[in-house]
Amino acid sequence: MTQARLVREPIDANALVREVATPAHGAILLFLGVVREVNDGRGVTGIEYSAYEAMAQRELEAIASEAAERFGSSSVVIVHRLGELALEEASVGIAVAHAHRDEAYALSRWTIEELKRRVPIWKREHYVDGTREWVDPSGRPVAEVAP
Repeated sequence: MTQARLVREPIDANALVREVATPAHGAILLFLGVVREVNDGRGVTGIEYSAYEAMAQRELEAIASEAAERFGSSSVVIVHRLGELALEEASVGIAVAHAHRDEAYALSRWTIEELKRRVPIWKREHYVDGTREWVDPSGRPVAEVAP
């Protein structure tokens, strides 16, 4: 079973776990990426996420399907939030389930790394000094594009 979706409401971690739970799975892992208060030494007050939604949705679905195939006998749910998020709010949730823990850990790690590498979702960090900057998935600031 695989699911992937973009949302604008808070991510419900318990619901993600319920979506992947089956009697066949002996391991369930939940990864939540949350907005932290400091990035690269700068104080952060929040983050704004935007996406090319049609492409991002297709790519999230592809990653979920590839993950289930690659690791076999697994369930994968990926949820990424769009819009403005405050500190401590979850921006991404990934729930995976597998018969065995080693595979579940590998599945979870592979899924988040592929999401960061492939999905056209961008984040703009809001800093305590009032400035805002777009950052790439690795967390490095990127140059602003002139209108």
